[in-house]
Amino acid sequence: MGAKEILYMNRDEVAESVKEFPVAILPLGATEQHGHHLPLGTDIILAKGISKKIAEQTGALLLPTMPFGYSWVWRDIPGTISLQQNHVEAVIKDVAYSVSRYGIKLLVLVNGHDANNASMKYATRELMDELDMPIIYLFYPNMEEVMKEYCESPTWNGMIHACEFETSLMLALNSKLVDMSKTVSEYPSTPKLYGKSTISLGNLSESGVYGDATLASKEKGNKMLNIFVTEMVNLLLEAFHNIK
Repeated sequence: MGAKEILYMNRDEVAESVKEFPVAILPLGATEQHGHHLPLGTDIILAKGISKKIAEQTGALLLPTMPFGYSWVWRDIPGTISLQQNHVEAVIKDVAYSVSRYGIKLLVLVNGHDANNASMKYATRELMDELDMPIIYLFYPNMEEVMKEYCESPTWNGMIHACEFETSLMLALNSKLVDMSKTVSEYPSTPKLYGKSTISLGNLSESGVYGDATLASKEKGNKMLNIFVTEMVNLLLEAFHNIK
């Protein structure tokens, strides 16, 4: 089945889809630098690409992708759009309230931007006390195990950004947007106060890459993508079946 994207559906088609399978997927991305080889919309493209595959396999409604996230660390780099973290939470909550009004029984958040994870977590906790609609939030399930299996390079302090991992996924989803001739490997030194102060990632890496993007491949990306999509589909169905 094709993905049911509400951007291209009329009100009657949406209403019918909700009756058939009352689940909606909200992809969450960001607009920020990803080195010189990837577009600023990388997190948007990954979140939507994965969400679309999940929607195709389940029949869930695919909502428009949230294009902005909390991107404070890249705020001085041209093209970056950063929302305050509480604003990201507010958007998630507003979307949840909106879809719950016309019969959605489960909202699935699919994230492509690491810094959105905190916003997803806390918005979902608040919504549990406010709405009679469960919400699950997903970000590359079992990522560490999958990366250990398919990626050759280590991460920089456990972080993924414009690295072998993200570049491989982008090659799998939209290789035309990846310029492998500009990939680099960069592992910046880690200041002692990193993670304990306002030291910004934007000031640590010259290329904007954290890891080794030169080792990325479409084959790796497809293998990891299939694993993530399969697991997310299973989690969606489990959450839906647990609705009372």
